Amino acid sequence: MAIIKPFNGLRPKEDLAAKVAARPYDVLSSEEAKAAAAGNPYSFYHVSKSEIDLPEGTDTHSQPVYDKAAENLRRFVDEGTLFLDPQAAYYIYKLVMNERAQTGLVCVSAISDYNNGIIKKHEFTRPDKELDRINHIKTTKAQTGNVFLAYNDVPEVNALIDQWQENNQPVYDFTAEDGIQHTIWVVNTPSAIESITSLFAEKVPATYIADGHHRAASASLVQAALSKEGKITSVENPANYFLTTIFPASQLAILDYNRVVKDLNGLSKEELLSRLDYDFTVEDVGHLPQQPAMLHEFSMYLEGRWYRLVAKEGTYTTDPIGILDVTILSNNILDKILGIKDQRTDKRIDFVGGIRGLGELVKRVDSGEMKVAFAMYPVTIQQLFDIADSGEVMPPKSTWFEPKLRDGLITHII
Repeated sequence: MAIIKPFNGLRPKEDLAAKVAARPYDVLSSEEAKAAAAGNPYSFYHVSKSEIDLPEGTDTHSQPVYDKAAENLRRFVDEGTLFLDPQAAYYIYKLVMNERAQTGLVCVSAISDYNNGIIKKHEFTRPDKELDRINHIKTTKAQTGNVFLAYNDVPEVNALIDQWQENNQPVYDFTAEDGIQHTIWVVNTPSAIESITSLFAEKVPATYIADGHHRAASASLVQAALSKEGKITSVENPANYFLTTIFPASQLAILDYNRVVKDLNGLSKEELLSRLDYDFTVEDVGHLPQQPAMLHEFSMYLEGRWYRLVAKEGTYTTDPIGILDVTILSNNILDKILGIKDQRTDKRIDFVGGIRGLGELVKRVDSGEMKVAFAMYPVTIQQLFDIADSGEVMPPKSTWFEPKLRDGLITHII
């Protein structure tokens, strides 16, 4: 069963929360972070993307970047921008996007649960990205990036969280520049803390990583390194836990994660359409963008026109991985026709989160940067759970969760 704990969160003064809050470090470039932080000395990008405070051209994975992050985090504390809660607490984090709300519990989860498979994964991680977060955690002595977890709904947990929101005032409530509302409550009474901890220990057999595989893996590797060095002498050491926010599955929405490809692997437009006809029914639907409306349906944008592709029977299997649209696309188009064997390393392919819309696909192709784009129907949360339960992993860039948690609102000091 899931082991979670309250913790002393490092968080901003109430009047600075909106200025501190920053999008996750891995969803924007250094240039975008620098522009977003311009004129805002409180922005958490000074910690999560600290290269913005160093000379242009600085290697973003070099030690000076991590040292600058630690320096800026200390400055935020010294100046009073951030403070450490005097007692351990849970935190309720509600996000509202386009009138749809999702509410999660901010806590620390046991790294032993991650290592033992109680916290389930659905993606491989890359050593270079792990090393980046390892260095950031070890240098700052903090977990600044939140791992987004999901669990099958427990009515008693949902009811307790709803009741706390109704009976208590939030410590933060603001709408960010992208229109997403962020509201946070502190749960600090002993009875509520004990109830939440017990409910997860009794009724939540597993949690699932929705977003943040590299952050979770890095926290585990840091804990292992510190333990080997003899720096962890108690099971209560904060490094034995990592920062998570856990959401009930019923409240979550997964967006599509689409692909753009630089060339047609030597094929003409006509040859590509002919090859596609073996495994898909192909329909020219004109110049207007068309979002896929069901599983196994794809939209392709090529030379100014959209095509509807529907996978024929026999092009996929019914196992948890084989039935995924990302698998169908990967096996029957990207690999079989376009010669892209490894989407993690092939420089001919790029990925576009569904939050950017189909217009971004058109832009990338019409600019000449890319030759063809593919839009997919989103993976369902149940598909994600089924794959994680089976011990399998999804193809890369299969899911895009939105809205995303903001960095800087709650940090875990280790």
